[in-house]
Amino acid sequence: MTSDYRLSPALTARLLGLTMLGGAVLVAVATLLVAVADLHSAALIVPVILVVVAMVGLMAWSNSWVVRLTEDGYQVRRLRNIGVQNAHWRAVEDMVATELDGVPCVTLRLRDGGTTTLALGALHVNSNEFTHTVAEHLNRAHGLRKLG
Repeated sequence: MTSDYRLSPALTARLLGLTMLGGAVLVAVATLLVAVADLHSAALIVPVILVVVAMVGLMAWSNSWVVRLTEDGYQVRRLRNIGVQNAHWRAVEDMVATELDGVPCVTLRLRDGGTTTLALGALHVNSNEFTHTVAEHLNRAHGLRKLG
């Protein structure tokens, strides 16, 4: 069983907002260049196309998974400062609930001393459901009964 988790809608909206703001600045600068340098107005097409491509690309990028849980282990991508990005479930010693800057997190502690810390607010997931799913994967990997 594979479970994929995407970025939270709030984080996606922030990224799209920043992209739109950057695009607006780019188009404004291009408009000023057209006016000051007496360029043809067709020169505005290039920045507008770049902004549209950036927006579509960001929407596609944010809709793909950032955390994947499989029978063998987990993978994390596109999230910074999380620690270890992937590991087999057998390499995970335990899971603990933590908090980082007031944000609830799940920390997977590895047998080799490494950790993976996932801010639950960054994921489009129910916190209880996510921790339960991770616990089930850990229990199966370590030969324990299913959680009740």
